[in-house]
Amino acid sequence: MKIRVLGCHGSDQMVTGSRGPLQCGTCSFLVNDTILLDAGTIGSRLYLEEQKRIRLVLLTHLHFDHIRDLPTLADNLVGQSDSPVVVAGIPEVLKGLDAHIFNGEVYPDFFRLPDDDHPVLSAKSLEPGRETVLCGLRVTPIPVNHVVPTVGFIIQDETAAILYSGDTFQTDELWDAASRLPKLKALIVETSFPNDELELARVSKHLTPALLAKELRKVGRPEVPVYVYHMKPRFRDLITEELRQVDRASSLSVLEEDQELLVT
Repeated sequence: MKIRVLGCHGSDQMVTGSRGPLQCGTCSFLVNDTILLDAGTIGSRLYLEEQKRIRLVLLTHLHFDHIRDLPTLADNLVGQSDSPVVVAGIPEVLKGLDAHIFNGEVYPDFFRLPDDDHPVLSAKSLEPGRETVLCGLRVTPIPVNHVVPTVGFIIQDETAAILYSGDTFQTDELWDAASRLPKLKALIVETSFPNDELELARVSKHLTPALLAKELRKVGRPEVPVYVYHMKPRFRDLITEELRQVDRASSLSVLEEDQELLVT
């Protein structure tokens, strides 16, 4: 699997990255050029021709930093494809999009526009714990512990499996599922706040570096690389420093926008 990082932070902000100025973007990962894993950042990173290749959007939950650019994508794709882009998520996410985003007031309903026979978007409901084949990949949503209904995803092809945590606090089912994957090749896991913001992490149900270390012990598999995302930009440097102190720090990497991963 080829994974392109379009956005990997918990909010937008300009910071100093490893290669100079870094425009942090909200969460979105482009898989194999055709699949979006969350939809926080799209239009500012992809040309229209690249957006037209997208056939599937997998959404972990309804929070705005994970769906923000989905309306923009839909707007850009009007008249650009003979078939709709599939938006897949658990029922609570799809119902939320219908009620709060594509409701004709916040944004036009592109699940029905330009007309019922040729919508830009099409909804696909996913059942937690059940594997579904989408765009040639095996996709399994696993519930996690967040303040709204949220899943992580296990995504597999013939040679590799990756885990994408979604937004989560301490959880178990996701790590149990990951530990049983013989072809697990990468973990993409959120860490939003530094250790001294533990109470904020607890009430908002996110991870800190210390909590991340405890969660990773549930998985085992120290040989599998861990890619950290969803850091709040204002805490990026502090979180990065604290990650250097945790168990299996040598296998941890902090993601940046425009980075590419090849998982085989």
